[in-house]
Amino acid sequence: MTAPDGPASFRLAYVPGVTPTKWVRVWNERLPRVALTLIGVTAAEAADVVRAGTADAGLVRLPIDRTGLSAIPLYTETTVVVVPKDHLVTAADEVTVADLADEFVLHPLDDTLGWDELPGEPAFERPATTAAAIELVAAGAGVLVVPQSLARLHHRKDLTYRPVSDAPESQVALTWPEAETTGLMEQFIGIVRGRSVNSTRGATASAPKSDPKKKAASAKNQPAKSQAAKNQAAKKQAAKRQPARRGKPRGR
Repeated sequence: MTAPDGPASFRLAYVPGVTPTKWVRVWNERLPRVALTLIGVTAAEAADVVRAGTADAGLVRLPIDRTGLSAIPLYTETTVVVVPKDHLVTAADEVTVADLADEFVLHPLDDTLGWDELPGEPAFERPATTAAAIELVAAGAGVLVVPQSLARLHHRKDLTYRPVSDAPESQVALTWPEAETTGLMEQFIGIVRGRSVNSTRGATASAPKSDPKKKAASAKNQPAKSQAAKNQAAKKQAAKRQPARRGKPRGR
């Protein structure tokens, strides 16, 4: 958070597919003197990196081991199936898990989707990573079901994807050490939740509240209008309401 002989800093870990760019931009606008350092981590190690203090906070995929950590869910991603561009799946705008029943569905070791039962036919082996699974899809060895952001991250010209309407979804969350909700952490929570710069929540110091007793004392000290001024105003109002006088008629 704060270096012994230098300015404050904030370290943010993030997993593949999560793009913190917009939040980093807002941070730099609001806290230009506090460096925000990004640390890329795998989905499997993200929680441990934050728990160990290597990062002050992390953008992770749920579920994670929540021991010693606080977490705020941020958004849920669409799940898609990645296939070659000439695959039959591409004829539809959206598919279901049942549509993949006859496909070899790759299941990488770093998969974070909470499957109760894996779809399709099991592949011959589990790829170590999503990146390795993408290579196998391109080679025609099967299809891959992943959060949409990972399909975009590993985009290839010879592959495409379609939403899977009834597949498990991936939820992205912000996590940080449970006992260390610092002022800088509150600032980042405010940014990811879209709070304005003037919001008292997440600010290190809030504006002083007005004192109703002081307001009352100030009102008593205001001089009242003099009776003469009131009378003068009343006369003006009465004059406006009276009809104009007509001149006497001339003799014939």
